[in-house]
Amino acid sequence: MYVGGLDLGTTGCKIVIYDDKGNYIDKFYREYNVSRHGGMHELDMGNIWESVVEILKEASKYAPIASIGVTSFGETFAVLDENDEIIAPSMLYTDPRGSEECEELIKALGKDKISVKVGCMPHPMYSLPKLMWLKKHMGDVYKKAKRVLLAEDFIVYKLTGVAQIDYSLAARTMALDIREKCWWNEIFEAAGVDSSLLSKPVPSGTVAGGIKKDVALLTGLSEETKVVSCCQDQIASAIGAGAFTSDVAVDGIGTVECVTIIMDEAPTDAEFYAAGYSVVPHIGDKYACYVLSYAGGATLKWFRDTFAEKEKEEAEKAGENVYKNLDDTMPAEPTEILVMPYFAGAATPYMDTEAKASFIGLTFEHTKLDIYRALMEGTSYEIALNMEVIGKFLITPKHLRATGGGGASDPWLQIKSDILGVDITALSASEVGGAGSAALSGFATGVFSDLKEAVSIMVPERKSFTPGSKFKSTYEKCFSKYKNLYKAVKGLGE
Repeated sequence: MYVGGLDLGTTGCKIVIYDDKGNYIDKFYREYNVSRHGGMHELDMGNIWESVVEILKEASKYAPIASIGVTSFGETFAVLDENDEIIAPSMLYTDPRGSEECEELIKALGKDKISVKVGCMPHPMYSLPKLMWLKKHMGDVYKKAKRVLLAEDFIVYKLTGVAQIDYSLAARTMALDIREKCWWNEIFEAAGVDSSLLSKPVPSGTVAGGIKKDVALLTGLSEETKVVSCCQDQIASAIGAGAFTSDVAVDGIGTVECVTIIMDEAPTDAEFYAAGYSVVPHIGDKYACYVLSYAGGATLKWFRDTFAEKEKEEAEKAGENVYKNLDDTMPAEPTEILVMPYFAGAATPYMDTEAKASFIGLTFEHTKLDIYRALMEGTSYEIALNMEVIGKFLITPKHLRATGGGGASDPWLQIKSDILGVDITALSASEVGGAGSAALSGFATGVFSDLKEAVSIMVPERKSFTPGSKFKSTYEKCFSKYKNLYKAVKGLGE
């Protein structure tokens, strides 16, 4: 017997297969295209469905598959008519449309009231302002609309015929009352949008039902395979990493770095949300908030492509990992170079898209490997800054579990541990989110009796890092300076 974790991303989807003992079996992946033209950023949900069908056909050779858990990116929605046909392109969260409509909501209800109620600062990236835009500018499409489905509940609906959306993903619409866990009628009234178009909010890990007969024939899956509405992708990673309580957080070090912090209650201070932090419901009546940096692994990729082309070529010829080689040859001590890693703007706590990256303290004595290490230090100072800000509102975690490509770099994780002053555990599984959704689906359908135990098997620990004292004073001195950099540099690069 097997379980699957179906993970829908903005550029591709994958399904990860595990057996009923929690052992990794296989993975299948398909890419699809994003359209960016004329200032519009769009995705065809029909392409996602076609790609899902293809990977399910491949996965069906592992029979029987008891359950498939579905997780996805947030915000973007499909619009379906009475025949379940897609009648409009899906706007990505980066699409600028919805700005005017977001301001209308702020004017009607107030920024603070909205943010505390729905768990995020009003922003055009979310689903509701974009749905308002669609109604205003594509009225004929809106009149024909019978369902509005985000990626997760779109696929669940296509597989089962049941329209339900889990709480964590529903929160990314900017329309869910995160405490009552239901659609907030007042904001729908202000928006002039019919809330009945959206799916029914349900707890993460809710079984939708079996596979429809026509879909079973199309994919080769059994009608007995249960489909489970899991969660937004960051929550799936938190589950996969074993983060269920407030003492443990997840540091997802991918292209973008996201630290997911678990909380017992959602903050009610508007200042918390004004700093850009968003909150979604988590498993077991807990909540999760996101600390976000647009830098993360993208900074090291920039270094590799800009300063280490020769090293990259040599590593590829030798069948080696260029990042591992750079890790092994960079300085062993702090650089004292301060890097504000705002190559793509600043995320939390400043939420400044116009911010630029800065290097402070370079001399002729520094080499490119000093800069490489300084980038690791700068991204770590940025997370430490967020932890200090967020500590005004909640108890910060003492233990991080590292996932993503950056979680494979031992020197980087030791630097993070030293600067943040927390223990960090690197996880060995490459598909932590897929494992999380597979484990949750197996738990929801009785394949696994204990969710935490299943996750511990599916996502084993690789290595642990503890804060050292050797460079403590140097890091503290640098961090003290780092906290003042944003205000000092703000505006100079614009």
